[in-house]
Amino acid sequence: MHESYALGVDFGTNSVRALVVDTATGQEAGTFVAPYPSGRDGIILDLAAPDLARQHPADYLECLEVCITGAIQDAGPTFDAGRIVGIGVDTTGSTPIPVDADGTPLALTADFSDHPAAMAWLWKDHTAHEEARRITEAARALRPEYLGKCGGVYSSEWFWAKIWGSLNQAPDVFDAAHTWVEHADWIPAVLTGTTHPGVLKRGVCAAGHKAFYSDSWGGYPGADFLAALDPALARLADTLPERCHPVNESAGGLTQEWAEKLGLNAGIPVAVGAFDAHLGAVGAGVRPGTLVKIIGTSTCDITTAPLAQALPDIPGLCGIVPESVLPGQFGLEAGQSGVGDVFNWFVQVVEPAGKDHETLTKEAESLKPGQSGLIALDWFNGNRTVLVDQRLSGMLLGMTLATPPAHIYRALIEATAFGARVIIDRFGEFGVPIEQVVNCGGISAKNTLVMQIYADILNRPMMLSRSTQTCALGSAMAGAVVAGVHADFDAATEAMTGIQETVFRPIPENVAVYETLFGLYKRLHDAFGVAQDPDDLSDVMKTLLDVRDRVHRQLS
Repeated sequence: MHESYALGVDFGTNSVRALVVDTATGQEAGTFVAPYPSGRDGIILDLAAPDLARQHPADYLECLEVCITGAIQDAGPTFDAGRIVGIGVDTTGSTPIPVDADGTPLALTADFSDHPAAMAWLWKDHTAHEEARRITEAARALRPEYLGKCGGVYSSEWFWAKIWGSLNQAPDVFDAAHTWVEHADWIPAVLTGTTHPGVLKRGVCAAGHKAFYSDSWGGYPGADFLAALDPALARLADTLPERCHPVNESAGGLTQEWAEKLGLNAGIPVAVGAFDAHLGAVGAGVRPGTLVKIIGTSTCDITTAPLAQALPDIPGLCGIVPESVLPGQFGLEAGQSGVGDVFNWFVQVVEPAGKDHETLTKEAESLKPGQSGLIALDWFNGNRTVLVDQRLSGMLLGMTLATPPAHIYRALIEATAFGARVIIDRFGEFGVPIEQVVNCGGISAKNTLVMQIYADILNRPMMLSRSTQTCALGSAMAGAVVAGVHADFDAATEAMTGIQETVFRPIPENVAVYETLFGLYKRLHDAFGVAQDPDDLSDVMKTLLDVRDRVHRQLS
């Protein structure tokens, strides 16, 4: 094992990362990041349609080659790429791509090369919010079991909403598409020459969490349910397989063509693909009782439970799916639609006096909890969990003419932490206790203020994954497992993952203040996000000021 390496490829929102990893230790030998060249930070946007977010499949292919060859080169002049024995792939999701009968993305054909609807519909595309609402209504009436396994509400971020959205927004694209393939399934198929829809292996991760797939009801939705949404959708049922696959199965062997491009051995196995958060959780050592938070532009929260455990349906979750994370376990997914994006909005869009993240973090760090007199709702990109409503929006309450930028910046961080606590509380309410939290992703690795605020608000120690590239590491672990280097993911986890010595622990006096503020947050959360009789919010601003004044008296 000391002489073999695995390759993990992580397709993020703005770039692709490749990681070469020692299969015996998890030590990173080489890495490279390739930003997507198209659009704004790799995303095709439309100012006239603010909910639109697309990516060009050509960017995926270009960056795939660049980042893998770059990572191998980064491993050093004496590194032998022939020692790479397996490949794993993760991507964002749900990011479906319309393809023709041969499996070629429409955006790679001459007729549709510049058509945004023919490109990949990025996870953060919310143009199909009306279709998502109607899917929820139809499933509630016809197949309530569909909703039971995805939190009770279908999201505009997901597979079927986007496909139906293409029918309504761009019928020429819908008519030209033979079927739709998740980005997570397409990349392994490209590498293994299995892009034809009849042979392509679809992963249970994407299908189970985003496309109403379950073995318990026979796979994907049938033509009858799709026809109830719109008769034109019914034909897609025949393009989908009866069975989807977990990440410990191989999608096939690396083709000769790609082996020559990448400098690898032809035929090495490529694992079935999965979403970045799910393989990021694997790279962080997820297990029952451990919640892995992948904190980036958005946040995904992943935990697992044994398949033998009787789990109830949990309202608001993004899915309870057998083997979507690890074989032999349920994968449970939750998350927030905006975290890093919320902080970036304040710095890049509001542009507070030219202050950057580093400056604002330093200034916000000097503040005590409650000192700002502010509270915010973190729904700047909608709410993924537990409300599952992309039509919700952000809010900042308590501002005065004396409110400086750092106070707002800290309030936005606190808001994302309050949203994280709502998710953890929801797990606990339904019999899935969270005993420890392991954090990964760029923000957790770089921003100690965020981690301390999360520790105080969640009132739990915040641990950090040893690897700062857990999504790519989890993908590499899948590559090692399908290559047979490790017998299973238990062995791969033991050998290749770990936790940093640094732990952020709750500070009791901060916890006490945040208990009061969380009570206010939860009232705002329910008053604006839950259909109910209007809550009396007349004391919220006054309580914020009372907390602020108490803190200032303690500081004086």
